[in-house]
Amino acid sequence: MSVALGSVCRFLNGGTPDKSVARFFEGSNPWITSADITGPVASDARSFISDEAIAKSATNKVPKDAVLLVTRTGVGKVAIAGRDLCISQDITALLPDQSRVATSYLVHFLRTKKEHFVSMARGATIKGITRDVVAELSVPLPPLPEQRRIAAILDQADALRAKRREALAQLDSLTQSIFIEMFGDPVVNPRAWELIPFGSVGNLDRGVSKARPRNAPELLGGPYPLIQTGDVANCDGYVRDHTSTYSEAGLRQSRLWPAGTLCITIAANIAKTGILMFDACFPDSVVGFTASQPATVEYVRVWLSFLQKALEDAAPESAQKNINLAILRELKVPVPPLAFQHTFATRIQAIESLKAIHRATLAESDALFASLQHRAFRGEL
Repeated sequence: MSVALGSVCRFLNGGTPDKSVARFFEGSNPWITSADITGPVASDARSFISDEAIAKSATNKVPKDAVLLVTRTGVGKVAIAGRDLCISQDITALLPDQSRVATSYLVHFLRTKKEHFVSMARGATIKGITRDVVAELSVPLPPLPEQRRIAAILDQADALRAKRREALAQLDSLTQSIFIEMFGDPVVNPRAWELIPFGSVGNLDRGVSKARPRNAPELLGGPYPLIQTGDVANCDGYVRDHTSTYSEAGLRQSRLWPAGTLCITIAANIAKTGILMFDACFPDSVVGFTASQPATVEYVRVWLSFLQKALEDAAPESAQKNINLAILRELKVPVPPLAFQHTFATRIQAIESLKAIHRATLAESDALFASLQHRAFRGEL
C-alpha cells in the first residue's frame, strides 16, 4: 500500500527573524538553516534567537526527533532534529503520525528521493520545491513492524558506511599531525624555517577561461578534462575525477595544466586545494601551483590547509567571496630543507595508500547500501 506523504505527516514552515533587530539573535533557541544540516542528525546551530524573534517571524520551533527536509538552497537534504530547534525558510519540518509511519523508516525513504526533489526544484536565483511536491509524494507504507525492520537493516548498513568515513577522516587529520610533528605550527613557525613568498617557491598562475559565455556549447564536450572550483573543494586533497570537459575550441581559449599541479580555489570556495592526478584545464577562479619537486607541492598542499580558514574569513565579499593572485603570491611560506620535504611526502603517500583501501571498502559499502535501499522500498527486503 502507498499513500501521499501529506496524509501521514503534519508540516511546519520555517522563517528568518529580522536580522536588523539585534536582540532577536541574542536568545537561547537554536535556529538552523540548510547549511547547518551536514549529517543524519541536526543539533548544532550557528545562530540562536529569542522567544520574541519566534513570535515576530515566520520561523517555528520544532520538537526533537522531527524530520527536517531541505526544500530550498540544498534541496533534498534530510536529517532528524537532535533537539528542539527553530528552522529557516530553507527547511520544512515533517511531524509523522507515529501510529502509521515510523520516523526512521520515513527518513530512509526521503533520502532515496533526493534526485526527485532536485528535479522538481524551481526558481530563477534560489531553487526550491513547493509544499505540494512534498505532500503529494507517494510513500510505500507496510505495517509498522515491517517499517521498523526495514529501518533497522538500513541503519546497520549506514552505520558501517559511517565507520569507513570516520576512518578516512582520522587519516586526514593524521596528515596535519605529521606536518606539525616534523615542521611545527606553520602559522607560528617555531623552528624558524626560512620564510619565502609563496610566489617564489614555485610557479603560481591563474587558470585561463577567456571565452564568454564560459559555458558556450562549442567549448565543451571534448577530450580535455575541465576542473571547476567545486571539483577542488569537494576532493580529499587529490583531484581524481572531473564532471566537465573542453573541446578543441575550449582548450584553445584555456590552458592544459600537467598532472601534479596543485589547484587552489580563489572564488566562492577560498583556498581549497587538490593535486591534479591527470592533465586538466581550469578557469581563472582556480590558481595552479607547480614546483620542480613533487615533494614541495605536497608540502605546500598541507601547509595551505592550516591557512584555509583564515584566508576564507579574510576574503572580501561582493557577490561571492574571492581572493586575488597577488595575495597568494605574497603569503610567507616556511620552507624546510628539501630532504625534510621528501621525508614528509613519503609519509603522506603511505597514508594515502591506507586511504585508498578505505575508499575502496567504502565504495563497496555504498553500493550495498544503495542496493538495500532500492530493494527496501520495492518490498523486496
